[in-house]
Amino acid sequence: MTLWGGRFTGSMATPLWELSESYSFDHVLYHFDIVGSKAHVEGLGAAGLLSDEERTQLLVTLDDVESEFDRGEFVRRGDDEDIHMAIERRVIELAGDTGAKLHTARSRNDQVATTLRLFTRDAASEVAEMVFQLVGALTSVGDRCPDASLPGYTHLQRAQPVLLSHHLQAHAWALLRDVDRLMDARDRFNFSPLGAGALAGTSLDIQPKLTAELLGFSGTIANSMDAVSDRDFVAEVLFDVALLGVHLSRMGEELVLWTSAEFGFASLGDDYTTGSSMLPQKKNSDVAELSRGKSGRLVGNLTALLVTLKGLPLTYNRDLQEDKEPLLDSLHQVRLVLRALSGAYSTLVFNSDAAGRAASDELLVAVDVAEALVATGVPFRQAHEMVGQWVAASLADGTAFSQVVAGHDDGRGLAKLFEPGQALANRRSSGASGPIAAIEQRHRLDAALAAARLRV
Repeated sequence: MTLWGGRFTGSMATPLWELSESYSFDHVLYHFDIVGSKAHVEGLGAAGLLSDEERTQLLVTLDDVESEFDRGEFVRRGDDEDIHMAIERRVIELAGDTGAKLHTARSRNDQVATTLRLFTRDAASEVAEMVFQLVGALTSVGDRCPDASLPGYTHLQRAQPVLLSHHLQAHAWALLRDVDRLMDARDRFNFSPLGAGALAGTSLDIQPKLTAELLGFSGTIANSMDAVSDRDFVAEVLFDVALLGVHLSRMGEELVLWTSAEFGFASLGDDYTTGSSMLPQKKNSDVAELSRGKSGRLVGNLTALLVTLKGLPLTYNRDLQEDKEPLLDSLHQVRLVLRALSGAYSTLVFNSDAAGRAASDELLVAVDVAEALVATGVPFRQAHEMVGQWVAASLADGTAFSQVVAGHDDGRGLAKLFEPGQALANRRSSGASGPIAAIEQRHRLDAALAAARLRV
């Protein structure tokens, strides 16, 4: 017997039940549903719809039910369609007629919307904390190898030398933007739907502002129809997580390249790599490949929800049940990736010699030569053309680029640009990849990280 069965004379057909039930995945929301229910009880008590004794009994019963879940002792009954009905059914079993008052002035519509907002708010903060751990792992690699350099790439072709710390901090800045987006979303959806009822509110004298305050919401949603039909916040968090996944995927791709024999820039610890079932010599960076692969799943979950939402009239439609599995899955998967990548970077050993040799490629000094010519008054386009011709001459006959440049030096001190580390040291502008600029950038990153932590 379902809790909504009064109007019906028969039970739900098995195919419809199998299509409709959501307990199999939404049971993980039990804590947040109980938190919302306890606030609702407080609101009913303040409105005089529950006596003090009834209020206390319901709060104690809800705690008891949560304890059953926590201990793994809660038993789902065959007609528990979702977590919300399962909890209410159990409360009625334990508290009798008083338990039957729990759903006063509340619909599953505003109940579900409240529960999901509470869950999503908590999960967004948890993801942010895990991002901070990954940022810490990235900066730790740079701190362990403060002087290490490697080529910076455009089009996957060597471009200019950069410090390893500079390269890794580029990922850190992107990750902090992901946190910023999640917190922006959290601020936008931190409003309570409780009190909206099925769609148009209630005639009973409830106190939505009180329940919103008890639940830590910034306020109540102004329109009851919007309150029960809005899933913008789910879509927005799914987008934020998908973009975070894209950033993690780029990091994974980079680790795949760096740990290959062709690059040889880095290796990961044995506890974050795998072997081959056939090839004894293999050490595979599966953690990086899976981090890359999960991004497709995260983007797919976002797309699935947007397509679900696009044709829904106001207000609540059962289609909205499809919001939970994509959200739960994306949040679970991105947490797996964040945890694994943080661990992988903590084991990373950077091959400074191999990366440094690649960063010392003389052709990476070409732009420095052009800029040195500009400093003597040569227009940049002319300097670019001249240096390009010198590069072509070097490649044509195999003469070292530094020797070709020396032949055109004319006392301009161009040969000094090829001294070890000089090209890197020349990168001094704000945000640049050189050692001097790195000091300012690290201060800025530390300040941004501290501000983000405070916001979370």
